[in-house]
Amino acid sequence: MPEYFFDLSKQDQHDALEQGRAETGRPSHLLEKDLWVVWALRALFESPLSGDLTFKGGTSLSKVYKVIDRFSEDIDLTYDIRKLIPDLIGESGELPASRSQADKWTQAVRHRLPGWIKENIQPVIRAALVRDGLDARLELGGPGKDKLFLHYPALTQGTGYIAPTITLEFGGRATGEPHKIFQVSCDIADYLPEVSFPTASPQVMSIARTFWEKATAIHVFCAQGRIRSERYARHWHDLAAIVRSPHFTAIIADRQVATDVARHKSHFFIEKNADGQVIDYAAATTGHLKIVPEGKAKAALEKDYAAMLADEVMVGDVLPFDTLLEICVSLESKLNNHTITLNCDDINSPR
Repeated sequence: MPEYFFDLSKQDQHDALEQGRAETGRPSHLLEKDLWVVWALRALFESPLSGDLTFKGGTSLSKVYKVIDRFSEDIDLTYDIRKLIPDLIGESGELPASRSQADKWTQAVRHRLPGWIKENIQPVIRAALVRDGLDARLELGGPGKDKLFLHYPALTQGTGYIAPTITLEFGGRATGEPHKIFQVSCDIADYLPEVSFPTASPQVMSIARTFWEKATAIHVFCAQGRIRSERYARHWHDLAAIVRSPHFTAIIADRQVATDVARHKSHFFIEKNADGQVIDYAAATTGHLKIVPEGKAKAALEKDYAAMLADEVMVGDVLPFDTLLEICVSLESKLNNHTITLNCDDINSPR
C-alpha cells in the first residue's frame, strides 16, 4: 500500500521530490509547493465551510482546467457574500441597489472578513496541520488582513521568486457563481505510484468568469498606464493560454458571464483611468477592451515576465514576451470588433 508523503522521513520526502523532478522535468521546489497547494485545498474543502467557498484564479486554471503551462502558486477564494453580510443583503440579491449601498456593503465585508478568516479558516487549517503532524506556520496578513499565509518548512529551493509560502487570498464581495466541484491532485502523483499524495475536491469558479475577471483587471491596469505590483505578468500569460484552449469558443459565446462580471465590478471595484475618469466595465466587455500595455507599463510587465521565467515557473513551451503581446493585440482587436463571434484560429496564430 502506498505510504502517505507526509508520513515519510524528511530525507525520503526530499528523495521523492527529486525523483519527481527527474521524472517530470519540473523543478523540485515547484513540485513541493504544488503539493502544499493541494493539501491546503483539501483542508478547506473537507471542512463544513466548503459549500460557501469558491476556488478561482490562476491556480484553478492550472490545477482544474489544465489550460496554463505555468506553476500557479497562490489560492484565490471567494466566500459567499450572502453568508458574510446576510443582514445587509436581505432579499435584494447579491448586487447593491445604489453606489451608497455598495460602499456600505464593501465596508462591511472589509470589516468582517479578517475576523471570519481568523475565527473560521485558521482553526480548520490548524486542525489539518495537527492531523498530519506538520509544523507549518499560519499568518494573517495583507493590507486588508484578507490573506492567510501558510509558511511551510521547504525541503527544496529555487531562485527565490517562488517563496515557500502558500497564500490563501479571500474575497467576500461575490457569490463565486457559476461554479462546480472538480477533483484535484498533485502534479507529482502520477509519477510516484509507490507514494500517496493529498487530493482535493474544491468548488471551482467557471473558466468563463475567470477569463472575464482577468481581462477586466488587465483593462484597468492598461487604462491607468502602470503596473501597480510585481508578479502581475501571470495575468497576461493566463489570458493568452485561455485563448489558445478548447474552452475559448464557449467562453466568448456566453455573453451573460461577461455582463455579470461588468455589473459586479461596476459596483464593487470602481477604478479611475490615467485621466481621472471612472473606468466603464460595461464598455470594456462590449467593444472597448484594452489589454495591451504601453510605455512604462509595458516595460514593467516585460521585466516581471522575465523574472517569472527565471524561476522556471513555466512548464513546457514558453511564449516569448513579444509573442505574448501579439496574441493580446489580436485578442483585443477581435473582442472589440466581434464581441459575439470570433475566429479563434486568428487569435491562436498571431502574425
